[in-house]
Amino acid sequence: MSTYKELYNKEIINSLMKEYNYKTVMQVPRLEKIVINMGVGEGAHEDKFIDAALKDLETITGQKAVVTKARKSIAGFKLREGQTIGAKVTLRGENMYTFMEKLVKVALPRVRDFRGISNHSFDGHGNYTLGIKEQLIFPEIEYDNILKIRGMDIVFVTTAKTNQEAESLLKAFGMPFRN
Repeated sequence: MSTYKELYNKEIINSLMKEYNYKTVMQVPRLEKIVINMGVGEGAHEDKFIDAALKDLETITGQKAVVTKARKSIAGFKLREGQTIGAKVTLRGENMYTFMEKLVKVALPRVRDFRGISNHSFDGHGNYTLGIKEQLIFPEIEYDNILKIRGMDIVFVTTAKTNQEAESLLKAFGMPFRN
């Protein structure tokens, strides 16, 4: 069992119940899933860029990545409907907690000039999106093996009703928010 899952069950639930005066444990917000999305951009016309993005995501998460396709055509971006544009992974359960722990304890501290993450990226319904500029912050990625430095979006989907509840939940997990 991952240590973050134990942390949630033993400490975070109790502290959030006190902080927000919840009546039952089921009211306490929890992390539902983490979705990691990597857009390929100009590499949409070449398969090797997409394969590299899939490989990077699978290396980082330890789970199979899925190819994402364009929903509609956009002439300005030379994009056709159904064309491959990126890769994504949805993490739940044990994998989600393992990834969260790796992100907070290993990857984020490796970001150059890191002063904490913004607390303005909540969507109003308790979900948080974090943008990362390069995949090199993860220790599994070797600099020599990457085709192109690419960023990614990490979305934390929670059951929280408000941004404040979600922020309290993520802070309890050790997310380094800027003051």
